[in-house]
Amino acid sequence: MDVLKYEEKAIFSLRALYQTYGYAQYKMSKFEEYDLYVRNKNFLVSDHIITFTDTDGKLMALKPDVTLSIIKNSKDITDSVQKVYYNENVYRVSKGTHSFKEIMQVGLECLGAVDSYCIFEVLKLACESLALISSDFVLDLSNLDIIAEVIDSLGVSDQARKNLLTCVGEKNLHSISAICAEEGVDGSRLRRLVSTYGVPAEVLPVLHEIVPESPAVAQLETVLQALAHSGADANVRIDFSVVGDMNYYNGFVFKGFISGVASGVLSGGQYDNLMDKMGRKSRAIGFAVYLDLLEQLCETDREYDVDAVILYDDGADLAALFDAHKLLTSSGMRVTVQKSLPEKLRYKQLLKLQERGVEIIENHA
Repeated sequence: MDVLKYEEKAIFSLRALYQTYGYAQYKMSKFEEYDLYVRNKNFLVSDHIITFTDTDGKLMALKPDVTLSIIKNSKDITDSVQKVYYNENVYRVSKGTHSFKEIMQVGLECLGAVDSYCIFEVLKLACESLALISSDFVLDLSNLDIIAEVIDSLGVSDQARKNLLTCVGEKNLHSISAICAEEGVDGSRLRRLVSTYGVPAEVLPVLHEIVPESPAVAQLETVLQALAHSGADANVRIDFSVVGDMNYYNGFVFKGFISGVASGVLSGGQYDNLMDKMGRKSRAIGFAVYLDLLEQLCETDREYDVDAVILYDDGADLAALFDAHKLLTSSGMRVTVQKSLPEKLRYKQLLKLQERGVEIIENHA
């Protein structure tokens, strides 16, 4: 698996990618008023927030999310599109450690007169972002408007509608049948939708049968055709279990996965409903890459801390040590020079500087 080894390299590569598409870097404060996150807590990845009282008595929060700050501090434009990317620290409970952590998050937002091309471009950039991290990735794509169309056609109660959406996210066909039976409606179309998964070419004909003449399906097909034309559709799968809170999200939602990490390393979607909730007339779509998970993958994937250790004794020839280190590192090796072997250091080769030169003591490669 071709995995980027360093978080810094990932940041650099992703920034370069987004700049190629004309996205401008967006910088912001490390904190916002706590009330911003309280009003939109269901939009956040985690509801754990670090707070403090400012000098003027206002309750502030270290930023657990970037999107909300961008919306709050950007202009509400409806006749053009503002395209921004960011690499910012957020402060929240890490999925890897389950404790508060300062996490570098990279992502992008497209705000304003978002149309099908903007959606296509963001999805393509999501695929390219995953490809920069690992060649073994999948982007699971869903559309909440299609899910809503099928559920709304059932005419069920508000509570049943909420419960059905939860079941869709869990792919719980049994509970869908039970809820529909209690409501006295036929849930076969919804069950079929939830069961539908796979490559776009196989899924689209099924969607045309489930929801014929649907504008949402037509737009999905248009975007997928553009992705296919760009060559970015090979790792895209349609999966309607990718859902979000419909109070905030609508339309296209997606998650990116790479081999070796159980949870998604990329998450995004349209959030027009959030824009409306925050008093904006414009539309928006974006995604974030969770670099704490990428860092965890790189640490797990690396079997050795260094390629070689060079040991030396008191009175060693410093020039000879330098030459030995330079010779090994010039071939791309990671080499540490030590007087004694550090505890628990993982290495491929153990060498020692002797009078006649450097000798290999151990070789685990």
